[in-house]
Amino acid sequence: MRPGALAPILALGWLAAAANPAPASENASLPCVAHSHEGRAYTVCAAHAGQDDIRLWHTAPDGMVYGSFDRIEATLAESDESLAFAMNAGMYHPDRAPVGLYVEDGVEAMRLITARGPGNFGMLPNGVFCVAPSGFAVIESRSFAETAPACDHATQSGPMLVIDGELHPRFIADSTSRLMRNGVGVSADGRTAYFAITEQGVNFHEFAQFFREALDTPNALYFDGNVSRLHAPALGRSDGGRQMGPVVGLVQPAAR
Repeated sequence: MRPGALAPILALGWLAAAANPAPASENASLPCVAHSHEGRAYTVCAAHAGQDDIRLWHTAPDGMVYGSFDRIEATLAESDESLAFAMNAGMYHPDRAPVGLYVEDGVEAMRLITARGPGNFGMLPNGVFCVAPSGFAVIESRSFAETAPACDHATQSGPMLVIDGELHPRFIADSTSRLMRNGVGVSADGRTAYFAITEQGVNFHEFAQFFREALDTPNALYFDGNVSRLHAPALGRSDGGRQMGPVVGLVQPAAR
């Protein structure tokens, strides 16, 4: 089990989890906390529109794919910044190029894919996580194609976990396909994004229920499974493993 998986659940104002009340803590300002639902453990990191700096990374200044949290931290350190948290943010090809839409700092590096295809990405409906000046959004890909908002950062992945309050129609409640998974959900008002990673194997249906019922997100998007990684320095955690493609994270001023 990953470090922090069984840490006490903190009663944070941002965590829409009334089913898990706990006393307030001096650590209530942590962006990531342990959480549970239906006996399964998760770690959830939150970001708030208008106050938190959420970015995406893929290619470093030297032209190479970042691939790891350490390389992103090294680049941020040059401008006296650091990561409050980060996780892998979408599927990628063997060369680690994004499979679908990828926008970084307003520049589109990979186009939107709306056709059905193989694997989890192609299990329509899939979707896009968008960081816009007005807030956050998870938008079904074909809807995004029709009325694409101006995203400062965006990453496409799939499948959608929750679509307008409904679970993806192809999810099976008793599926035996249980993996470590991660994804993102957005509050109904678009002001809060919840980035969640499982601490044990779960199936798609269970993961989607967590976003809808515990985090109260009407739209949520799957990032990946089995290769899921979290970097959360305040929890003493930085998952290693295979090199990643797109990464999403919360930037903060470097500690002095």
